[in-house]
Amino acid sequence: MHHAQTFEAHGNRVGFIGLGLLGLPMARRLATRGFAVVGWNREADRTDALVAAGASRAQSPADVAEQCDVICLCVLDHVAVDAVVFGPEGVAHAHSRRPRLVLDFSTLAPEQSRDIAKRAHAYGIEWIDAPVSGGPAAAETGGLTIMAGGSIDALEWVRPILAVLATRSTRVGDVGSGQAMKAINQALVGGTFVLLAEALALTRELGLDPALVPTSLAGGMADSQALQRAWPRMASEDFVPPTGRAAQLLKDLGHVESLRRSIQLNLPVVEAATAQYSRFVQSGHGDDETVSIVRLYATRPGA
Repeated sequence: MHHAQTFEAHGNRVGFIGLGLLGLPMARRLATRGFAVVGWNREADRTDALVAAGASRAQSPADVAEQCDVICLCVLDHVAVDAVVFGPEGVAHAHSRRPRLVLDFSTLAPEQSRDIAKRAHAYGIEWIDAPVSGGPAAAETGGLTIMAGGSIDALEWVRPILAVLATRSTRVGDVGSGQAMKAINQALVGGTFVLLAEALALTRELGLDPALVPTSLAGGMADSQALQRAWPRMASEDFVPPTGRAAQLLKDLGHVESLRRSIQLNLPVVEAATAQYSRFVQSGHGDDETVSIVRLYATRPGA
């Protein structure tokens, strides 16, 4: 395939823009698994840890694109994606105009991703929206789950990258469909975290030992990775370092809300979970660990 030949011809060189909670461990894993990674982050000091893993440092997103045919993004939102691609020193403004591919691990609304992909195409840039699930620990070990939207040919081009980062990567359709699937993921995650917080409050009111709940319910219908992994952190208030931030999940739940409104679908449970995260963020906890939503239930009104 032309894309695969191009990728090999450039020595497995991969650009990585956005070195936050997820981006840094993802880029570092690529750098230690045989890829020549060229990194850039808005806060330049975040690049130091990547360089220590054997990567090289770019001066701008455009510089990343000058050196790489495949550019991975893992940034905050669609504003950040727009800036690193179309800004004055963005990927689209690299001097050489050879074909490139952007593999976007950020979480956007589906229509935002489709709009950016359409604009990028005018610069000869092919686009894959590939949001991830699993958190920083999974990013460190290559255990992420990736839901991807893009052409079959484009996915084949980046298959070696996805194989290093994820235990499961699934093409779910054309550009934008990865973000639509991530909206389903976030609806389930947000709803589950709020439900776990409420079940924990109920456990305590009933005088049960919260530590026994995951073991007692293991293997039953109520069991889940969230129960086994998030519940113990909620019960012990083990929130440092954060594996995600409440404001980020609220942003993602906002995408779900926009989608359900656009198709006039009533989803009262998801709406309730979104309202709880909104309360939590508005009370000053936007930068706090996602599962610390349990603190909303620390005291009962009138207790």
